[in-house]
Amino acid sequence: MKSRNLIIINSSQFLLTLIKEGENFIFPVSCAKNGLGEKSGSNKTPRGMHKICKKIGKNASVGEVFLSRKETGKIWQKDVFFTENAILTRILRLDGCEKSNANTKNRYIYIHGTNRENDVGKIHFSHGCIVMKNNDVVRLFDMVKQGDHVFIY
Repeated sequence: MKSRNLIIINSSQFLLTLIKEGENFIFPVSCAKNGLGEKSGSNKTPRGMHKICKKIGKNASVGEVFLSRKETGKIWQKDVFFTENAILTRILRLDGCEKSNANTKNRYIYIHGTNRENDVGKIHFSHGCIVMKNNDVVRLFDMVKQGDHVFIY
């Protein structure tokens, strides 16, 4: 049986580490502006063990805007329209594996690309999701599988 990949997200260090076949791949990330927590409606990033329950946007363009987990065909452009933290490029939907974070899927917590690439790895600004630079989320998306585990702390 082939081993699964593991993603570790260290929110205080703004780092996502993918452990794949004995190699580490490190990417800058940002998490929730409100910090860590599992309560519904808290706009916090849930802690603990999760799994990737769905990969969305395999053939989307870099910078493509997603609404309700659907590709819109629109590429985000700064001067055309603005949203505080757009969901762009790819989505890795998370599902909690522990009693404390079992609501993660229903909270729509993702790893996704953002229009705020200059802030990634510097400040936390999401409403609960883990956000990445768009080219980084494409690279991560291509290296992971549905069912891979994600540990957030």
